[in-house]
Amino acid sequence: MSYLINAHTHVIKQDHEAIHAAYQVADYALEGRNKRDQKQLLPIEEVELFSQKGLGGIRIPKRFGGAEVSNKTLAKVFRIINKADSSLGQIPQNQIALLNMINIMGSDEQKSFVFNEILNGKRLANGGPERNTKDTKTLETTLTIENGRYFADWLAIKAIHPEGYVVLTLVDRNAEGVEVIDDWNGFGQRTTSSGTVKIQHVEVNPLLIFDERLLGNQPNYRGAFSQLMQVAIDVGIAEAAFQDTLEAVHKARPIIDSGVDKASLEHFSLQEVGRLNILLDAAILLLDEAAEYLDELDQYPTVTDAQAAKASILMAEAKVYANDAALLISEKLLELGGSRASLSQHNLDQHWRNARVHTLHDPVRWKTYAIGNYYLNDAYPARHAWI
Repeated sequence: MSYLINAHTHVIKQDHEAIHAAYQVADYALEGRNKRDQKQLLPIEEVELFSQKGLGGIRIPKRFGGAEVSNKTLAKVFRIINKADSSLGQIPQNQIALLNMINIMGSDEQKSFVFNEILNGKRLANGGPERNTKDTKTLETTLTIENGRYFADWLAIKAIHPEGYVVLTLVDRNAEGVEVIDDWNGFGQRTTSSGTVKIQHVEVNPLLIFDERLLGNQPNYRGAFSQLMQVAIDVGIAEAAFQDTLEAVHKARPIIDSGVDKASLEHFSLQEVGRLNILLDAAILLLDEAAEYLDELDQYPTVTDAQAAKASILMAEAKVYANDAALLISEKLLELGGSRASLSQHNLDQHWRNARVHTLHDPVRWKTYAIGNYYLNDAYPARHAWI
């Protein structure tokens, strides 16, 4: 996503403003969602509206001019938007996660500059992870120093400093040497603009280089914070699929052996919808519980290892239920809706496609492992953005 500024960007100050703005963006996004998904049209206007409403900076600290809304409000905002369009909802989560990292490791001068840019409507996107490496953590991007200036040689955002440690860099989208290619062709989350970024000898402002070693200097809950938005995306998909399930069942014809006049009276359908509702409610409650714990941690000047671990585990539990709710409800939507639910004009398959693709980014098999290891062996989960 490019850095774009809008002179009419609203600065949100209170939690209720953020929720109200989220509903406005969601209403607008829902209108064109099916067309965008089917024709793979990027949500350019919708992203711009998200920025104009001030939602991109809602977790910026109050002392830097932001609303610093609660984590529970942040989860609600992302649920609202992702229920309307999960492709749109996935786009800004990187920005908010990156701003949280900058808040942890940046100097006041760095934070003041970056946060002011965001509050004035600019947008920040993630340029990683790198392709063709052995895992998503390995880097080949390097910084070199020439005449006292820094240059990135390969990929944006993360790079290896000449002294061997990892840094986070911010480069101008329109800088010479930056190439952004819209080549994402996944069958779900089709309009996230999750394409390729190529970087070649791009000049980097020294002010916008952050030492990632600072992230490990003391315990923090940045992993759980990043996961909060991932969970909210899945919950939003599940909520959208459940709403469409109710509508689809009301439109479906009953099975001949059911002995009822309407599909909504079929005994097995009633049981299925009841189970789906319970699963969805549990996913929402677990997300809220985890978010409330993060809000509790915000009241302390520092976080202990034990508190950071508990935050990750609570969010992992929420992620497992959100994963299952998004996948199962979106699948049952098609089953309970009958053959007419598969018609392309209804585009009801988008929920399953979106759930399946988004959950691939963060497989829950590693969540259940971490949860079991925590409760059985008192083992703390690893510290990174995915736990």
